[in-house]
Amino acid sequence: MQNNTPFSWEYFKEAPLVGIIRGLDMETILWIAQVYREAGLSTLEVTMNTPDAAMIISTLRKEFPELNIGAGTVCSPSDLQIALEARSQFIVTPILDEEVIKNCVAQNIPIFPGAFTPTEIYKAWSLGASAVKVFPATQLGPQYIKDILGPLNEIKLMPTGGVSKDNIKSFFQAGAYGAGLGGSLFNKTLIGNGDYEGLKNHFKSFKKELEGLLPE
Repeated sequence: MQNNTPFSWEYFKEAPLVGIIRGLDMETILWIAQVYREAGLSTLEVTMNTPDAAMIISTLRKEFPELNIGAGTVCSPSDLQIALEARSQFIVTPILDEEVIKNCVAQNIPIFPGAFTPTEIYKAWSLGASAVKVFPATQLGPQYIKDILGPLNEIKLMPTGGVSKDNIKSFFQAGAYGAGLGGSLFNKTLIGNGDYEGLKNHFKSFKKELEGLLPE
């Protein structure tokens, strides 16, 4: 029986982190998803340039109905169609594609489009973005988030790229609504060693950094 549940904003707001999975095989991803859920995190993105991405997304949707499972690196309407056919619950893009945003808004699918400059960020938001993925945030840092939110304080920003356990608190203190994390969250050593408890504690440590910083 297919699970067609919509994206859970309730789960996301409890731990507004999007874990970005890229280039891993199905078996490893299923293992990670189990640990992720047990650690109290809820939102996983599988990038469309991961081999068999559509199959992985579809399988995760069936196996983990309590997680938010979405597609990332969606760069075109054709990518979007494949992602939605796999029953992605949300969409993330690295760039600002108006057609992708408008299609998601029309279908009530949460969309986190990538943007970099104030103009791009404002345009993405005005097109109906659920939150704007500030990408790459590597060199920009938390101060950029604070600076953008000065004049554009109603926009929800989700820095992605360069967010780590060392600086995630600073990003949220600067006003970030959420954050996207790849390599810093999915520790290669822990995953390579099959260290279930170690990875779970690693995930929990990110969530702990957000204590006291999220809206009640």
